[in-house]
This record gives sequence, C-alpha cells and structure tokens, in this order.
Amino acid sequence: MEFTANQIASIANGTVEGDGNVKISTFAKIEEGKPGAISFLANPKYTSYIYSTGSSAVLVSKDFVPENPVSATLIRVEDPYATVAQLLTMVQQMMNPPKRGIENPSFIHPEAKVAEDVYIGAFAYIGKGAVVESGAQIYPQAYVGDGASVGENTILYAGVKVYHGCRIGKNCIIHSGAVIGADGFGFAPVDGGYEKIPQTGIVVVEDDVEIGANTTVDRAMMGATKIGRGVKLDNLIQIAHNCAVGESTVMAAQAGVAGSTKVGTHCMIGGQVGLAGHIHIGDNVEIAAQSGLHRDVPAGERLIGTPAMTFQDFAAQTMNLRRISRINERLGKLEKEIKK
Repeated sequence: MEFTANQIASIANGTVEGDGNVKISTFAKIEEGKPGAISFLANPKYTSYIYSTGSSAVLVSKDFVPENPVSATLIRVEDPYATVAQLLTMVQQMMNPPKRGIENPSFIHPEAKVAEDVYIGAFAYIGKGAVVESGAQIYPQAYVGDGASVGENTILYAGVKVYHGCRIGKNCIIHSGAVIGADGFGFAPVDGGYEKIPQTGIVVVEDDVEIGANTTVDRAMMGATKIGRGVKLDNLIQIAHNCAVGESTVMAAQAGVAGSTKVGTHCMIGGQVGLAGHIHIGDNVEIAAQSGLHRDVPAGERLIGTPAMTFQDFAAQTMNLRRISRINERLGKLEKEIKK
C-alpha cells in the first residue's frame, strides 16, 4: 500500500513542504526513520531527530519552525499526533476488514437476537435473550450472558466475558480477558463472618468506549455501574460496583476505583491511582500516577501524591522533606551546645 505525501496531506487537511510526490509505504518512529516511511513530531523532546531522520516524510505542526535544514518532506497539520492516529486507523481498516460469519462450534441460544452481518467466533457463547447488533464482532471464547446486549460495530476480543443483563453500546472495543458485570464486592458483617449482599444491578457501557485487557467493571448492587461515552480504560483496571465514569475520561493501567465513586467528564487518571469509595471527582481533573485520593475534588484540579494534593502543595512538601536532614543536623548541634 503506497501513498504520496500530497495524497496524505489531502487526507489530513495539511500542506506539503518539500517533495509532494515522494512515495510513502510504511510508518516509523522519527528516531528510527527509513526511506519510504512517514514519521511524526509531536513531542519537543524529539525535535533533534527531525534533522537526521531517514524517513521520507514527517508530520509536523503548522507552527513548527526548523532551526536547521530538513531533508525529509514536511507535512504540516493542526495536530501531528491526532493525524498519525487517523492515518494508522485508515490503514488498519484497509488491511484488516471486519470479520463476518458464524464459526462452529459456537453456541447461540434460540431466543437470542443476532443480526445477520455479525461475526461469532468458535467457542463463543451467546445466551438466552441476548442481543448482538449489526456489525458486531464476537471473537472466540467470548461470553455474552443471558439478556446482555452488544451494540453495532462493537468488538469483543477473545475471552471477554459480559455477564447477564449488561449493556455494551455501539463502536466499543473490549480487549481479551476483560470482565464486564462480575459481582460487586459487597459483604455484610454477620456473627463474626460476612454475608454476601446480592448484586442485582447491571453495567452500562455507552458508545465509543475502549476497555483494556484484563480490566474488570463490576455490576451494581442496585441500578447500574456506568461507563460514559468515549471513555478509554487501560489494561488491568478495577471499576467497582455503582461507580460512574464520565464521558471522555481516560484512565491508565492498574488504577482502581472503589464502590459508588463518581468520576467526572474529560478527566485524566494516571497509572496505579487509587480512588476511595463514595467520593466525587469533578470534570477535567488530572491525577498523577500512583496518587491516592480519599476526598471529593472540584472540577479542574491537578493532583499528585498520597494523600493527593495540588502540585503546588506537593512541591512545597517535597522541599520541606529535603530540609529535614539539615534541620536534624542543626538540632543535634544545638542539643550538644545546651548540654555543655
């Protein structure tokens, strides 16, 4: 598959600076560029590579000003990172068209409603009353429980488990090993032990959501655990019962959200962040990796540390910690003088 720089610029609404007829047939990181490849420059840390890259073309922002001669053809676009994502998606769709058809052995309950143009892989299970809508792809060994639904063009990769009654929206991608709708962690202390509290709710995953491998989203005790439209969850994340994650929020690997916590829209949550239960996180909040949060957070805050605090407070605390050794040294001297 081959394109010219001019064709790529046309697709990306960009402009060409250099040889517009240069042929592009692959992608490469800017530091590993080679002839025939297209790279991109989005992070200023990699700017030095643009002067030595072997790539034939490089996507750059419209306001990029080179300090030295650049041999590669430049394709100027609004957002190089978003543009390379667009191009990769286009190429992937051309090279890997959606699967269709029903493989055997697989099980589809007679009372399930399955559209004609779906893909059901070998050893997949579609339960009683389940709904699989047009264009959905259910890969081998995936499970769609009784009464569950999978929306149009959604992909459940191999080994995904969607428990009974849960609802997955349109254009979602759920990666291998993810479990949607397992019981929430609910137990009542009784006579020195614990009695299980039935988890009678469901999980609702709205449209355009991506859920990473081995991530778990627990069903609600009552009502629904909700994952909002456009949410992106990385691998190995735990979302507990009755939580709600707002639209277009992104969450990195190994984050955990305890029960009944509400996360706002357009939040960015780093890896290994822990959110305590029954708290509310406002819209547009950013939480740095490995932070721990036990309180409500208003919209727009940027937090770091455990317990989580603003970046300004964290910087001040870090400076004070660095001073402790010097303070101890001074105290030791003062104590010796007092004894004398």
